[in-house]
Amino acid sequence: MAEQEMTYRVGDKVSHWAYGLGEITELDEKELFGRTSQYYVVRIRDITLWVPINEKGERCLRFLTPAEEFPSLLGILTSPAEPLSQDGLERKNQLSARLREGSLSAICALIRDLIVFQQEKKINDSEKSILERARRVLLDEWCTVLSVPLEQAESQLQALLASRISAGRAW
Repeated sequence: MAEQEMTYRVGDKVSHWAYGLGEITELDEKELFGRTSQYYVVRIRDITLWVPINEKGERCLRFLTPAEEFPSLLGILTSPAEPLSQDGLERKNQLSARLREGSLSAICALIRDLIVFQQEKKINDSEKSILERARRVLLDEWCTVLSVPLEQAESQLQALLASRISAGRAW
């Protein structure tokens, strides 16, 4: 395999913007359309992704958030919400852009804002799916970085959002 500047190494825990928490299991070289490229092989739950070792591919991945940043990130969940568009298509684009950004701060803000929006207006299936995906990304990283069981992280997340969730509404 030809040498190329790599950001990640085998064994690194990473977060993929679309699929969440995974681990770099190997480096691979593949030929596609007559062109040979290098890839990070990333194992995420029950799937394996080949992410190009180039600027475009590496933007899909990020290192996990350090433990010392979690208090401020979790503070985002209780901070004042930013309003989401009332237009469904524009709102979907807003939420998708935040997911693509991939940072945990963007994920926390997305969860906060969608929970607040949900109190005012019923969210559609696409928005429910985005909320669940963002929640899963946050909880997976929370459990891994802070070494806490899922039930504990879920309970703490629910407590942080309790003031935002209207009576009888759960997610």
